[in-house]
Amino acid sequence: MPIALITGITGQDGSYLAELLLDKGYQVFGMVRRASTFNDSRIKHLLDRVTLLDADLLDQLSLIQALRQSQATEVYNLAAMSFVGTSFQQPVATGEYTGLSVTRMLEAIRLADMPIRFYQASTSEMFGKVQAVPQDEQTPFYPRSPYGVAKLYGHWMTTNFRESYGMYACSGILFNHESPRRGVEFVTRKISLAVARIALGLQSTLTLGNLEARRDWGFAGDYVDAMWRMLQQDQPEDYVIATGETHSVREFVEAAFAVAGIADWERYVTTDTKLLRPAEVDRLIGDATKARRELDWAPKVTFKDLVAMMVTSDLQHVEREAAGAREGAAAPAPSAPAAHVAPE
Repeated sequence: MPIALITGITGQDGSYLAELLLDKGYQVFGMVRRASTFNDSRIKHLLDRVTLLDADLLDQLSLIQALRQSQATEVYNLAAMSFVGTSFQQPVATGEYTGLSVTRMLEAIRLADMPIRFYQASTSEMFGKVQAVPQDEQTPFYPRSPYGVAKLYGHWMTTNFRESYGMYACSGILFNHESPRRGVEFVTRKISLAVARIALGLQSTLTLGNLEARRDWGFAGDYVDAMWRMLQQDQPEDYVIATGETHSVREFVEAAFAVAGIADWERYVTTDTKLLRPAEVDRLIGDATKARRELDWAPKVTFKDLVAMMVTSDLQHVEREAAGAREGAAAPAPSAPAAHVAPE
């Protein structure tokens, strides 16, 4: 039986990946950093099927112990400080958790001296100020945020360990991928949740930053399948994973309101320059030709279907919370999404 260790298992990607691997017959371990509060909402339905191990990306000994406890044959390193906006406010912490932590895990695998295949979650944010459109595996990197810089460090360290020690280590350069499980700190979920609340009369406006920012948005469930396929190849290589389509925040907003049956979306949307990034990335659009050819991978969920999936889920979510609040006078109303994060 193959054994997988997932860092960041409680996140969006981690939860979808755990489901995928369990369906494929894997024994799944998840690495979690214990704190005073522990959010297991995305994997609550999986807790009786996965084993959680206490470890910290800043503590190398705990990483080695997690590898030994799990006896993992595959490690998926998904954990990171992943909010681009916040990375400008906490650049040092972002460097520790998103960059240096990759080296700690790679070194833990090397020291464990076990036949482990390693996946590193790289990102389209490494392209930043794009040097070519669309972007593929040969496009030069030019990150425009502390998050992008930290991810690029982890990306190159993965390459370095692969080439220096012969490790099976590869990176997936994933473009934006969303789902109903996306955190409200991200612009797509901020939009879908706000639209649901506006449709149900619980919120009056949606405040955003740059409506013209364009991204290549796909479905997280499709993208974790690509992660798994990368670790099944004979040789480790890096792959761009993307839809090959680009859409603006404005298009996402318009599509989201349409799902909720609201045509005049402009009357509900305002912009705030405080939500703009200090340095915006350019036109991010990925060329996943290599993944299509070598991994036999292609996205299944379209942009419109993704938006509909997220808004429909949030309409149900807000309706449940509102019903609960009505039943118990002391129950709090659903909270509005955070309003300080620009597009990922």
